[in-house]
Amino acid sequence: MATAVGKKFPDLHVNAMNDLGDTFKLNVLEEAVNNNKKVLLFWYPKDFTFVCPTELHAFQEALPEFEKRNTVVIGASCDTAEVHFAWLSTSKDNGGIEGVTYPILADSNRNLSSILGILDISNEVYDEETGTVQVEGDNVTYRATYLIDEEGTVFHEGINHMPVGRNVNEFLRLIDAYSHVQKNGEVCPANWEEGKDAMQANAKGTKEYLASH
Repeated sequence: MATAVGKKFPDLHVNAMNDLGDTFKLNVLEEAVNNNKKVLLFWYPKDFTFVCPTELHAFQEALPEFEKRNTVVIGASCDTAEVHFAWLSTSKDNGGIEGVTYPILADSNRNLSSILGILDISNEVYDEETGTVQVEGDNVTYRATYLIDEEGTVFHEGINHMPVGRNVNEFLRLIDAYSHVQKNGEVCPANWEEGKDAMQANAKGTKEYLASH
């Protein structure tokens, strides 16, 4: 599977659902370029599951921080828009995601997730009678995350296995770091956070940084 980092995000319209129950077409690339914003797109395996609602609520709680950074948050899975809305209509106390306000892609035909190569296809079985590959199980996505800049270029891609939830603060840090690079032309060393020293991308810059840290 080739990485998407450094490439334009796929130019594809996908069904999406919002908290009002409206189904609409959403193009992640256009969302970034047309609105001159960064985009955080996170995929989760399936609605009405276990780790997934904790992540959707965590991104919702951090939404003001993403907005401060001129960043749009979009969720995504391979469920239908109708199932998304049923989950959006289910209270948090009952395992639902009521209160989530950002859009959620409904990639039920798996077009976008297939292009990105993030589907769990570990349960593929070859059918000797038909000569075709059949997929057993739900054929869901891993916990993939994409950070996309204002030109539609992916600057971060990360994929977790199903049992491991994400750290939302790390994506805020990555956005801060990339924004610093865009603004100042410096590079950000290991464990960099807003307000810490960055460095020039040359031998002298490396020596000066290491000498002082």
